[in-house]
Amino acid sequence: MVRVTDEPAAPAPTRRPSAGSRDGARGRPRADDRPALGSRTWLEGSRTARRWNVELLGWVAIGLGVGTIGSIFVGRAVVGFAGVILADVVLWAGMLAPVVVAFTRGVPRGLLRIRALDLLWAVGFGLVLRVVQGWLAVAAGDSGALPTYPMINGALPDGWLFLSVISPIVVAPVVESLLFHGVIVVAVYRIARRGLEGALLAIVCSTAAFVAVHAITVGIADWGQTAALALVGATCAGVVVLTGRVWTAVGVHAVYNAAGVALALAGTALG
Repeated sequence: MVRVTDEPAAPAPTRRPSAGSRDGARGRPRADDRPALGSRTWLEGSRTARRWNVELLGWVAIGLGVGTIGSIFVGRAVVGFAGVILADVVLWAGMLAPVVVAFTRGVPRGLLRIRALDLLWAVGFGLVLRVVQGWLAVAAGDSGALPTYPMINGALPDGWLFLSVISPIVVAPVVESLLFHGVIVVAVYRIARRGLEGALLAIVCSTAAFVAVHAITVGIADWGQTAALALVGATCAGVVVLTGRVWTAVGVHAVYNAAGVALALAGTALG
């Protein structure tokens, strides 16, 4: 015999939200709405870059100061090809010191990642920047003729391969981009709490340091060279902010310098 009662039926058990559902109280996005782990970078926030802070920028200032002053002193104290090489080495050592300090603190997620698209960025921006540099040079009073290398007894001077090819195309883009477009950009962006303002501030600070060091160590002849350096620095910093990858900036810088070397070789041969 079945008993009939007036007791209400037990409520259906509620389902606990899964790990991938949205938390209404806190508004957390579902896991499947977040970027894939392999595509996430320090731009979205990363504990691996937590210690890339104001203190690190202090190390950058010390490294650049010591490296720049030491480079000038060595360049004047040691004459000839050896002095030029030693001056470059001292400057690079000063730049690399804060880079080493930074990466011992942590490697920002995705900063050293390489993608095939980086090559397209590098070739495209590098060549366009070189064309713009030529326009700026003419606007600043240059004749517009192809640059040339000095010749000694019908031959390129000793050390030409290192000073005009290896240094500007291989070494300098890596060292400079790791510091100016890697350490400085990431640190300033994080200190500024990210966002558009943080990105712009990072680009401005990186570009200012990039131009200042080149002006002190290499020298700037006119406003056209200043504008060209600023465009190179801002473009390299900008592509790092857009992609989150520093090798993109290295490629842009290397292609820009390589195009300059190619034009100088052509001018030397035709001359």
